[in-house]
Amino acid sequence: EEDLLNDVCREVVERWSDSQVVDAKEEKEDEVQAIASMMEKQARIVVKPKEVSQEEKQRKAALLAQYANVTDEEEYPFPALLRAQHPALFRNTNVEDVLNARKLERELLRDEFQKKKEQDKLQREKDKLAKQERKEKEKKRTQKGERKR
Repeated sequence: EEDLLNDVCREVVERWSDSQVVDAKEEKEDEVQAIASMMEKQARIVVKPKEVSQEEKQRKAALLAQYANVTDEEEYPFPALLRAQHPALFRNTNVEDVLNARKLERELLRDEFQKKKEQDKLQREKDKLAKQERKEKEKKRTQKGERKR
């Protein structure tokens, strides 16, 4: 009976290991099939070329021609008259904005520091007064004890 039991156990283990190998092969085949189907879908997707109208082509050609004709001596790309009328259009304010933001931040930090400094000073004064009051109470208590003796 023991030999029969060992044979049965061995057979169960062998069949189980065989089924695991088959499952792994099926999973690999499923993965390969999924990848192949995705690649087929991507291959089917065709990007349609953008249709550009004749008017847009002409506008683009005119702009390119305009910029191609600009020389170093000319005002690029706007004349001085237009710049005088709208100075904000031609002035880079990024640096000023960053500097102003930093300045504002420093001022806020300075104000916060000043407030904290004042609060610390008031707290020190309160602590000093409280300490002094404790000393006075202790002094009175000791005086009462000495009187009773």
